[in-house]
Amino acid sequence: MGSGILRRIKRVFAGAMVIAGMAAGVTGSALANGMPAMGAMGAHGMVAAANMGVGRMDLAAASQRYMLHLHHTHTGEEINIVYRVGDTYLPEAMEKLNYFLRDHRTQDIADYDPQEFDLLHALMTQLRRPGGVIDIVCGYRTPESNEFLRTRGPVTGVAEHSQHMLGKAIDIQVPGVRTLALRNAALAIGAGGVGYYPTSRFVHVDVGPVREWQFGGNYRTHRATYKGHARHRVDRRRS
Repeated sequence: MGSGILRRIKRVFAGAMVIAGMAAGVTGSALANGMPAMGAMGAHGMVAAANMGVGRMDLAAASQRYMLHLHHTHTGEEINIVYRVGDTYLPEAMEKLNYFLRDHRTQDIADYDPQEFDLLHALMTQLRRPGGVIDIVCGYRTPESNEFLRTRGPVTGVAEHSQHMLGKAIDIQVPGVRTLALRNAALAIGAGGVGYYPTSRFVHVDVGPVREWQFGGNYRTHRATYKGHARHRVDRRRS
């Protein structure tokens, strides 16, 4: 038998023995010391059990449903949708999400990067709120809307080359979660950009380069990481 199968056998067998031992009040060390030797038939049986267990896990992963529950703070619209099953993104669901995240000023629609939806899903899992509501502050922005927001004041917090225009960024709030806690959860995932806006009380999350920054509050800092090198600078713009 291959070493990989043997390792799976040991894991399955050890787990079964631990469960049995717990039921009988036997300690793990006693189980290990008193584990009976398996004959050829027993080993083949454990191989079958291990393969069956792995097959079930593969089947569960292939059928896992990824859901998002979103509320748009500008349009008042709400969507609660399964957008992915296993590794397959559902085209109809993607169309509905793209429309939901349209530029609410111009009604223009963009094709969002599906990884952005996975990022939101991972974030809600990180917060231990799977299926919880995410308030959308800003989704897609056309270049015209982005320029309007960027130039409406001397310091607006809007980047000239925003990830929002690429369908790779969303500004969010999560009801019942403090903005700082939301920022920390996003940083813990370690993917894309995370912008912290304590004054406006939202967090920017995108699937662009890994970086983080703050706009508003007592200070504004930006840390960007490219090719393993970190740099710090004052940043007054949203990415």
